Amino acid sequence: MNTPNPTDHPDLTEATAHAGAAHLIDQSLGHLYSAALRMAAVHHLADHLAGGPRTAAELARLTGTDAAFLRRCLRYLASRGIFREDANGAFHLTPAAQFLRAGVPGSLRDAVLLLTDALFVRASSALDTTIRTGRPGFPQVVGAPFFEYLKEDATARELFDTGMAAFAEPLDALVAGAYPFPQQGTVVDVGGGRGGLLRQVLRRHPGLTGVLLDRAPALADHVLDEPGLAGRWRAEPGDVFTAVPDGGDVYVLQRVLHAWDDDAAVRVLTACRRGLAPDGRVLVVDVVPVPGNAPPPGEALDVAMMTLVTGRRRGPKELDGLFARAGLRRTRILRTPAFASLVEAVAA
Repeated sequence: MNTPNPTDHPDLTEATAHAGAAHLIDQSLGHLYSAALRMAAVHHLADHLAGGPRTAAELARLTGTDAAFLRRCLRYLASRGIFREDANGAFHLTPAAQFLRAGVPGSLRDAVLLLTDALFVRASSALDTTIRTGRPGFPQVVGAPFFEYLKEDATARELFDTGMAAFAEPLDALVAGAYPFPQQGTVVDVGGGRGGLLRQVLRRHPGLTGVLLDRAPALADHVLDEPGLAGRWRAEPGDVFTAVPDGGDVYVLQRVLHAWDDDAAVRVLTACRRGLAPDGRVLVVDVVPVPGNAPPPGEALDVAMMTLVTGRRRGPKELDGLFARAGLRRTRILRTPAFASLVEAVAA
């Protein structure tokens, strides 16, 4: 049996064939890139470079790591645009590496720690089984559904809540500024975690009040307690599948529906529909695919959902089906410069 030769393809030159092969091997080692990013986040390398470039030896002394091994990882990250090595062997922050800094506006360090955690890696390792069975890999390798596991493991729950808050922060300000919220009324942030989005909305719209609805552990670390928002919000623990606070003028579901199967998503939307004030709106903030080979991270996030939970990313027609079952009707989709879109619905 003859082994196929890529260069036999009429559209491939020898150079492009070798480049394609090198790219494939590099992509096959992608798990090492995630591990290197995690290493950088764990050891606060970006924070140590915030004051200026340092050599691997200097960084090793600051972090208690092995200088030779650290340099090899830094060079690997630099080849991907995370850090930059100069002619003197010193490493600099790059625009992407700035997001690995802790405690700065827009920091994604906690999101990187979440997405590269062993729980996510173990779930993704079962992707071949997930594809075969049509079921998430997480319960197969961990022993419990994802959200049930979070209820029982306080450390994992804290990691999830902190990581999701970091992941959402850049989008929170974008949504608050891009959507035409009413000048007065009540915004209900359904499954809003620590309330980053609601905080941004209330800051920009002083005539609005807000309700943050989520599990009690997430609400315990909310970010709404600031002087300018005093008296304009309340945090309410509850189950988003059964009931939401009544009388909301806008019910926001940011990154909620994609985590659940159709029946569960309809239950959430139905609860919002029952609570709507006259002329109220439901605003779904999520990844809505566009035709063609979309750039990351939308496709990668969709596969990540596949390994963890029963939900999925949905297009306009699929969302319309959920809205119809819940007594709602889509009115418009607002695209944003980020990977998420704003999908508005009203009572049917």
